[in-house]
Amino acid sequence: MKPIIGIPGNILTQQSPDFVGLPITYTPQGFIEGITTAFGLPSVIPLGNPNDAKEYVSRIDGLLLAGGQDVSPLLYGEEPIPALGTTSPVRDTFEIALINEAIQQKKPILAVCRGMQILNVAFGGTLYQDLASSYSDLTVQHVQQTMYDNGAHTVTIDPDSRLAKIYGPTYVVNSYHHQAIKELADPFEAVAWSKDRLIEGFEAKDPDTSIVAVQWHPELMIKTDEKMQQLFTEFVSRVKKNKVPAL
Repeated sequence: MKPIIGIPGNILTQQSPDFVGLPITYTPQGFIEGITTAFGLPSVIPLGNPNDAKEYVSRIDGLLLAGGQDVSPLLYGEEPIPALGTTSPVRDTFEIALINEAIQQKKPILAVCRGMQILNVAFGGTLYQDLASSYSDLTVQHVQQTMYDNGAHTVTIDPDSRLAKIYGPTYVVNSYHHQAIKELADPFEAVAWSKDRLIEGFEAKDPDTSIVAVQWHPELMIKTDEKMQQLFTEFVSRVKKNKVPAL
């Protein structure tokens, strides 16, 4: 049977002039296609009550954390600075509950962009709220101006990491973020970096904990770069290996 990959959804309210203000639960299509191509079954989890996280996670085989709003700095003990973007406390709280349950139930995780950031915060890490105003060593364009399905800057990758098995020691990735990892949470180790030394990828230190997180957006490049699809394929493979066969 194909493994079920849970993708926590987002809420859109400005989709059409005919339906202004109508909340729509969604996830970017690239995640759906990436998982489907990897022979997984994507399932969008609507934002909901954190008390339901245990049941949601019990019904999936892996958790994919997508991009979106800024993560609230209140979660890591900071006040919001003027350059902070839109946040969603409801999404933050719900996704942290899902993350905690995925760890408890030993379900593999793939985290992308905001997903990487909320995963770090869930385990005690911190973020740069805005790179332009908070990171003095900024020399790379992290909100790219070229087309979204093209790589824009290079990353250096730890040769012993899961990511290196896909991308090699260096690779060109796309980039759409103004927040980034500041202090990495203790359970994780950095495995990819931009040329201005920002963390672009991390993995779990514990080899028995199946977690990979990236700052770039592979879902936007799966049709132009086969290695971006390979990230989803590797994730589904991890999920299959982890899945307990049905009796």
